[in-house]
Amino acid sequence: MGGTMDGTKQQRRGNTRQRIQDVALELFAEQGYEKTSLREIAERLDVTKAALYYHFKTKEEIIVSLFEDLTQPIQDLIEWGRQQPHTLETKREIIRRYSDALDGAAPLFRFMQENQATVRELRIGDTFKSRMTGLRDIIIDPESSLTDQVRCISALFTLHAGMFVMQDMESDPEERRKAVLEVAIDLVTQADRGTRGQH
Repeated sequence: MGGTMDGTKQQRRGNTRQRIQDVALELFAEQGYEKTSLREIAERLDVTKAALYYHFKTKEEIIVSLFEDLTQPIQDLIEWGRQQPHTLETKREIIRRYSDALDGAAPLFRFMQENQATVRELRIGDTFKSRMTGLRDIIIDPESSLTDQVRCISALFTLHAGMFVMQDMESDPEERRKAVLEVAIDLVTQADRGTRGQH
Protein backbone atom coordinates (compact mmCIF):
# COMPACT_ATOMS: atom_id res chain seq x y z
CA MET A 1 0.00 0.00 0.00
CA GLY A 2 1.38 3.40 -0.96
CA GLY A 3 0.93 6.53 1.14
CA THR A 4 -2.39 8.32 1.35
CA MET A 5 -1.45 10.67 -1.48
CA ASP A 6 -1.17 7.74 -3.93
CA GLY A 7 -4.59 6.57 -2.81
CA THR A 8 -6.12 9.93 -3.63
CA LYS A 9 -4.40 10.08 -7.01
CA GLN A 10 -5.62 6.56 -7.87
CA GLN A 11 -9.15 7.54 -6.92
CA ARG A 12 -8.90 10.70 -8.98
CA ARG A 13 -7.80 8.70 -11.99
CA GLY A 14 -10.59 6.15 -11.76
CA ASN A 15 -13.32 8.73 -11.46
CA THR A 16 -14.61 10.15 -14.80
CA ARG A 17 -15.65 13.48 -13.35
CA GLN A 18 -12.21 13.99 -11.85
CA ARG A 19 -10.45 12.79 -15.00
CA ILE A 20 -12.37 15.46 -16.92
CA GLN A 21 -11.28 18.10 -14.38
CA ASP A 22 -7.63 17.03 -14.52
CA VAL A 23 -7.47 16.92 -18.33
CA ALA A 24 -9.30 20.26 -18.61
CA LEU A 25 -6.74 21.87 -16.29
CA GLU A 26 -3.89 20.38 -18.34
CA LEU A 27 -5.34 21.80 -21.54
CA PHE A 28 -6.06 25.19 -19.96
CA ALA A 29 -2.44 25.33 -18.81
CA GLU A 30 -1.12 24.37 -22.24
CA GLN A 31 -3.18 26.55 -24.53
CA GLY A 32 -5.09 28.95 -22.33
CA TYR A 33 -8.59 28.81 -20.92
CA GLU A 34 -10.18 30.95 -23.63
CA LYS A 35 -8.76 28.87 -26.47
CA THR A 36 -9.79 25.49 -25.09
CA SER A 37 -13.14 24.03 -26.14
CA LEU A 38 -15.21 21.27 -24.54
CA ARG A 39 -14.71 19.29 -27.75
CA GLU A 40 -10.93 19.33 -27.29
CA ILE A 41 -11.30 18.19 -23.70
CA ALA A 42 -13.49 15.30 -24.87
CA GLU A 43 -10.99 14.40 -27.62
CA ARG A 44 -8.05 14.26 -25.23
CA LEU A 45 -10.06 12.12 -22.83
CA ASP A 46 -11.14 9.97 -25.74
CA VAL A 47 -14.81 10.23 -24.81
CA THR A 48 -17.73 11.58 -26.81
CA LYS A 49 -18.83 15.13 -26.26
CA ALA A 50 -22.13 13.69 -24.98
CA ALA A 51 -20.29 11.69 -22.30
CA LEU A 52 -18.51 14.86 -21.21
CA TYR A 53 -21.76 16.77 -21.31
CA TYR A 54 -23.31 14.32 -18.90
CA HIS A 55 -20.90 15.64 -16.24
CA PHE A 56 -20.37 19.27 -17.30
CA LYS A 57 -22.30 21.54 -19.64
CA THR A 58 -19.63 24.28 -19.84
CA LYS A 59 -15.95 24.99 -19.20
CA GLU A 60 -17.07 27.31 -16.41
CA GLU A 61 -18.78 24.40 -14.65
CA ILE A 62 -15.54 22.43 -14.82
CA ILE A 63 -13.53 25.20 -13.16
CA VAL A 64 -16.14 25.93 -10.50
CA SER A 65 -16.45 22.24 -9.63
CA LEU A 66 -12.67 21.90 -9.47
CA PHE A 67 -12.48 24.87 -7.18
CA GLU A 68 -15.16 23.44 -4.90
CA ASP A 69 -13.58 19.98 -4.78
CA LEU A 70 -10.01 21.11 -4.27
CA THR A 71 -10.75 23.77 -1.68
CA GLN A 72 -13.09 21.52 0.31
CA PRO A 73 -10.15 20.35 2.49
CA ILE A 74 -9.58 24.02 3.41
CA GLN A 75 -13.24 24.37 4.38
CA ASP A 76 -12.99 21.15 6.43
CA LEU A 77 -9.87 22.49 8.10
CA ILE A 78 -11.67 25.72 9.08
CA GLU A 79 -14.59 23.72 10.57
CA TRP A 80 -12.10 21.58 12.51
CA GLY A 81 -10.07 24.58 13.66
CA ARG A 82 -13.12 26.38 15.03
CA GLN A 83 -13.60 23.58 17.51
CA GLN A 84 -10.01 23.51 18.74
CA PRO A 85 -8.41 25.49 21.56
CA HIS A 86 -6.00 28.26 20.46
CA THR A 87 -2.91 26.24 21.35
CA LEU A 88 0.43 26.02 19.60
CA GLU A 89 -0.28 22.37 18.72
CA THR A 90 -3.53 23.44 17.00
CA LYS A 91 -1.72 26.14 15.04
CA ARG A 92 1.01 23.78 13.92
CA GLU A 93 -1.60 21.25 12.84
CA ILE A 94 -3.49 23.96 10.90
CA ILE A 95 -0.26 24.88 9.08
CA ARG A 96 0.53 21.23 8.29
CA ARG A 97 -2.97 20.52 7.00
CA TYR A 98 -3.09 23.74 5.01
CA SER A 99 0.25 22.86 3.42
CA ASP A 100 -1.24 19.50 2.30
CA ALA A 101 -4.42 21.15 1.02
CA LEU A 102 -2.41 23.67 -1.03
CA ASP A 103 -0.24 20.91 -2.38
CA GLY A 104 -3.30 19.00 -3.58
CA ALA A 105 -4.75 22.13 -5.18
CA ALA A 106 -1.53 23.49 -6.75
CA PRO A 107 -2.62 23.13 -10.43
CA LEU A 108 -5.85 24.97 -9.64
CA PHE A 109 -4.01 27.84 -7.91
CA ARG A 110 -1.70 28.15 -10.89
CA PHE A 111 -4.80 28.40 -13.07
CA MET A 112 -6.21 31.11 -10.79
CA GLN A 113 -2.98 33.05 -10.97
CA GLU A 114 -2.80 32.90 -14.76
CA ASN A 115 -6.50 33.53 -15.43
CA GLN A 116 -7.42 36.32 -13.08
CA ALA A 117 -10.13 37.74 -15.34
CA THR A 118 -11.91 34.37 -15.52
CA VAL A 119 -11.53 33.95 -11.76
CA ARG A 120 -13.17 37.35 -11.22
CA GLU A 121 -15.96 36.56 -13.64
CA LEU A 122 -16.72 33.20 -12.01
CA ARG A 123 -16.55 34.79 -8.56
CA ILE A 124 -14.12 32.11 -7.41
CA GLY A 125 -11.96 34.85 -5.93
CA ASP A 126 -14.71 35.87 -3.50
CA THR A 127 -15.09 32.34 -2.17
CA PHE A 128 -11.33 32.06 -1.84
CA LYS A 129 -11.17 35.34 0.10
CA SER A 130 -13.81 34.13 2.52
CA ARG A 131 -11.87 30.86 3.00
CA MET A 132 -8.74 32.89 3.73
CA THR A 133 -10.66 34.96 6.29
CA GLY A 134 -11.90 31.75 7.91
CA LEU A 135 -8.34 30.46 8.11
CA ARG A 136 -7.08 33.73 9.52
CA ASP A 137 -9.67 33.60 12.29
CA ILE A 138 -8.71 30.12 13.43
CA ILE A 139 -4.96 30.75 13.36
CA ILE A 140 -4.75 34.06 15.19
CA ASP A 141 -5.25 34.31 18.89
CA PRO A 142 -7.42 37.38 19.54
CA GLU A 143 -5.59 37.88 22.87
CA SER A 144 -2.15 38.09 21.29
CA SER A 145 -0.28 41.22 20.25
CA LEU A 146 -0.72 42.57 16.74
CA THR A 147 2.88 41.53 15.92
CA ASP A 148 2.10 37.93 16.85
CA GLN A 149 -1.14 38.00 14.90
CA VAL A 150 0.84 39.18 11.88
CA ARG A 151 3.29 36.31 12.42
CA CYS A 152 0.45 33.79 12.29
CA ILE A 153 -1.03 35.29 9.13
CA SER A 154 2.45 35.44 7.59
CA ALA A 155 2.75 31.70 8.20
CA LEU A 156 -0.19 31.17 5.82
CA PHE A 157 1.33 33.47 3.22
CA THR A 158 4.69 31.72 3.55
CA LEU A 159 2.93 28.59 2.29
CA HIS A 160 1.49 30.59 -0.62
CA ALA A 161 4.93 32.00 -1.45
CA GLY A 162 6.32 28.48 -1.50
CA MET A 163 3.72 27.57 -4.05
CA PHE A 164 3.80 30.64 -6.29
CA VAL A 165 7.02 32.58 -5.93
CA MET A 166 9.43 29.71 -5.54
CA GLN A 167 8.11 27.32 -8.20
CA ASP A 168 10.87 28.00 -10.68
CA MET A 169 13.72 27.96 -8.17
CA GLU A 170 16.45 25.37 -8.56
CA SER A 171 15.40 23.07 -5.77
CA ASP A 172 13.69 19.76 -5.28
CA PRO A 173 9.93 20.43 -4.83
CA GLU A 174 9.71 18.07 -1.85
CA GLU A 175 12.73 19.69 -0.15
CA ARG A 176 11.26 23.10 -0.85
CA ARG A 177 7.90 22.09 0.59
CA LYS A 178 9.61 20.89 3.78
CA ALA A 179 11.65 24.09 4.08
CA VAL A 180 8.59 26.29 3.54
CA LEU A 181 6.59 24.28 6.09
CA GLU A 182 9.42 24.61 8.61
CA VAL A 183 9.49 28.40 8.24
CA ALA A 184 5.69 28.61 8.57
CA ILE A 185 5.78 26.48 11.73
CA ASP A 186 8.63 28.66 13.10
CA LEU A 187 6.41 31.72 12.67
CA VAL A 188 3.45 30.32 14.63
CA THR A 189 5.85 29.00 17.29
CA GLN A 190 7.43 32.42 17.67
CA ALA A 191 3.99 34.06 17.87
CA ASP A 192 2.99 31.61 20.58
CA ARG A 193 6.10 32.44 22.65
CA GLY A 194 5.25 36.11 22.36
CA THR A 195 1.72 35.50 23.65
CA ARG A 196 2.96 33.37 26.54
CA GLY A 197 5.57 35.95 27.45
CA GLN A 198 2.82 38.50 28.08
CA HIS A 199 0.86 36.56 30.65
